[in-house]
Amino acid sequence: MPKNRRAPRTARVLLPGAVAVVLLAGCGQGSGEAPSPAGPASPAGTSAGGTPSASGAPATATPSPAGRPVADTLLVTDFGSDTVTFVDPARGATGSVEVGTAPYGLALGEDGRAWVATAEGVAVVDTATRKRIALVRYETATGPATTGEYRGGGMGIALAPDGRRVYVGVNVPGGNGALEVIDTAALRVTDTVPVGRRPFDVDVSRDGGEVYATNHDSFDVTVVDAGTLVPRRVEVAPYGTEGGLGSWLKPHYTAVRPSDGKLLLPFEGERLAVVDPRTGRTTVEPMTADTHQHGTTVTADGTLLTVGTGPIDPDEDEGPSLTVRRPDGVERVYPLDGPHEDVAVSADGRTAYVTGGFTRDGFWDGLSVVDLESGDTRRVPGRWGSSSSEPRGAGADPVSAGAGR
Repeated sequence: MPKNRRAPRTARVLLPGAVAVVLLAGCGQGSGEAPSPAGPASPAGTSAGGTPSASGAPATATPSPAGRPVADTLLVTDFGSDTVTFVDPARGATGSVEVGTAPYGLALGEDGRAWVATAEGVAVVDTATRKRIALVRYETATGPATTGEYRGGGMGIALAPDGRRVYVGVNVPGGNGALEVIDTAALRVTDTVPVGRRPFDVDVSRDGGEVYATNHDSFDVTVVDAGTLVPRRVEVAPYGTEGGLGSWLKPHYTAVRPSDGKLLLPFEGERLAVVDPRTGRTTVEPMTADTHQHGTTVTADGTLLTVGTGPIDPDEDEGPSLTVRRPDGVERVYPLDGPHEDVAVSADGRTAYVTGGFTRDGFWDGLSVVDLESGDTRRVPGRWGSSSSEPRGAGADPVSAGAGR
C-alpha cells in the first residue's frame, strides 16, 4: 500500500528546463492500431480539439499526402533560453523561435499556431514559418518579467475544442493566480477568473464546457464553467495539506480521462487521485513507480503516461522514470536517466517523447525517446545549437533553481 510519508525539505526537486512538448506531425496513416506497451492496443488520442494540450497532451498525427508515414516533429518550450525549439527525434533540434521570458506551457491549434505561456504574455507562433507573430499581454498584474521557478506569468495553457479561446493559468507571486481567457481571433484577453496558487496546468473537458486549473500551492483544482466563467474549488490532497507551502506532496499536472471526463492526478508514483469534477469527490488508486511525478498525458483509450522526476527521499524512493498505466490499472515503469519533466506520445502509441528538466542534481535540455514496446531509450539534444545530448551540470543553465516543489 502507498506510504503516508512526510517528505524532508532537503529533497530533490525539479525546475523545468525543457518544459512542455507537443507533436507537430506524427506517423502518417499506417496499418492500424499499435500494440499497447502493457497489453491490448492503445492508439494515441487527442484532446477535445484534436490537438495536444499544454501539458504534453496526447499527440496527434498529420498524415502525409499519400498516406505514407512522415517523421515526427516536436515543439518544446525551453524555460532557460526563452525559446520554443523544433525537434526531430532522429536528429535533434532543427531550429528555434524566441518567444519571451521563461516560456512554460504550450498548446497547438489545428491551424498550426502554437500558443506559449511566458512570463511576459502568451506568445503566438506560426509553426509553418517558424516566427512569433504576436504577444498577448496579461491583464493580471504579476510584477516584472523574470525567470526562476516562482516567476510570475503564464504556466498551464490549453485551447478550447473549437479553437476560439485560449485559457492560460497566470501565476501571481505570493498570492492566488488567475485564469485568463484569450480570444484567438482578436488576440486579446476577454475575461479573467480567480483560481488557486501557481496554476501549473490547465485542461479543458472534451465538450469544452469546463476548464480545469491545477493549482500546485493551494492543493486544488479550480473547475470553471466555460459559459458563465463561474469558478468552483475542488481540493485534491491525497496526503493531506499538512506543511502548506512547504509541502512536497501537492498536485502538478492533470489529464482528463476520455471515457468519463474524470481528472487523473498522479502523486509520488504511489497514489493516483481520480477526481469527479461534477461532484468534487476524489478516489485514490495505488501506483507503483515510487518517484516524484510531474508531466502527464492520456491516450484515447485511457492509457495514462506520467513522468517521474526523481526521489523525494533518496534513501527510500526510486529515480526518474516514465509510467505507462493501462485503464485496468496495470502499470509498466520505464527507468530514465537524469531530470525529466513532460511527455507526449506518438499517434501510433509506440513511442513516448519525454522532455528534460532541471533538478538540484543537474540540468538537461534534451529529450528521451522511449520505445514503449521494447523499453529501449535514446537521447536527443533539445536545444538549438546544442551538439551534445548528455546531461550538463547545474551551473550550465541560466535558470534560477529556487527552492520549489
